[in-house]
Amino acid sequence: MKVLVVGGGGREHALCVGISKSPLCQKLYCAPGNAGIAAVATCLPIGAEDIPALVAAAQEQAIDFVVIGPDKTIALGLADRLAEAGIPCFGPSQAAGRIESSKSFMKDVCTKAGVPTARYQRFTDASAAHAYVKAEGAPIVIKADGLAAGKGVTVARTIPEALAAIDDALVERIFGESGASLVIEEFMEGEEVSFFVLCDRQGAKFFASAQDHKAAYDGDKGPNTGGMGAYSPAPVIDKEMEERVMREIIQPTLAELQKRGCPFTGVLYAGLMMTKTGPKIVEFNARFGDPETQVMLPRLKSDLLALLYACSKDMLDGVELEWHDSAAVTVVLATRGYPGAYGKGSIIRGVEAADTVPDAFVYHAGTARNSAGDLTANGGRVLCVTAPAPTLSLAKKRAYEAVDHIDWPEGFCRRDIGGRL
Repeated sequence: MKVLVVGGGGREHALCVGISKSPLCQKLYCAPGNAGIAAVATCLPIGAEDIPALVAAAQEQAIDFVVIGPDKTIALGLADRLAEAGIPCFGPSQAAGRIESSKSFMKDVCTKAGVPTARYQRFTDASAAHAYVKAEGAPIVIKADGLAAGKGVTVARTIPEALAAIDDALVERIFGESGASLVIEEFMEGEEVSFFVLCDRQGAKFFASAQDHKAAYDGDKGPNTGGMGAYSPAPVIDKEMEERVMREIIQPTLAELQKRGCPFTGVLYAGLMMTKTGPKIVEFNARFGDPETQVMLPRLKSDLLALLYACSKDMLDGVELEWHDSAAVTVVLATRGYPGAYGKGSIIRGVEAADTVPDAFVYHAGTARNSAGDLTANGGRVLCVTAPAPTLSLAKKRAYEAVDHIDWPEGFCRRDIGGRL
């Protein structure tokens, strides 16, 4: 079949690599793609948020199947428009995607479904939010209600920090309409885990787990980012915990969405906090994670395209998930200044050398080619260096060995990804 992957980051590079290996894949396109994706797919110069152009391209190229990567594309309703055009896709409807695009919707679903989550209140007025924080105390969590590219969450350790985060969103409007309302919730102690489930209208299957490192700098210091690295599988998710999360969190959530007339298809990504009293939901995402996808897919033995297509056709029950007996670590290289202001166009060398480390692979997240053909940085998170291995500790060693081959003075990475291992 002819497949179109929508997006241009590291997640989409990993999806493209996985899909390209499938015997079902006759021709692979990606919109807009990046310099790394261009090696495995034909890149179309269409933005991931240009819904009419994406649908038109799918029709013009006679695309058989579309895989949606970014959250914003889901929130803008690409799946709905493709359905109207009769083109199958992997990804939820706009209505079901609200489980990610609206924190207050997600919290309401959890409350109705009896899913364990943090106590919360929603605010649109800064003064009322200030009063609530002063009454509750710190630490406390401030979240932009809408999508904010992974940067809309502040874990405030002090009341002044919380008040500043409220003002940033509701007064300064640094997140635009995404921060026009806030969800303020209690701080939960524990270990955070990413838990991924494939879904069709008939049911769901556990896919894989990972643990992400959100803070920009070593020791979990600095501002929150979209993710500076990850490892998979998450040691805290054994078979017993997997079944508990499916029973207490995933199944009730899917049932509640079904009741609301918006059944969820695609991949449901649950951000969990493993508290002393058990797993609680921090947030839901309606798509594969980034950088979790880069660290999970190298472990997958099953045909990725067959799995994704089965979800779109309500045939998930008929396919088996098989995994290599391995672990993996991915380290993100970002442009200095990220997640704040950063420059573009700096030259990156040594990627080919990094790929020579046994089983290591460099996924491109924000790259381009200049007029001379040099690989350049074209975003905040730029490269994801991934290595699978029989153990997590060996995977970590190989990943950093590959990182050390990359020559990019304008970039930085955390040196402690997988530090708990």
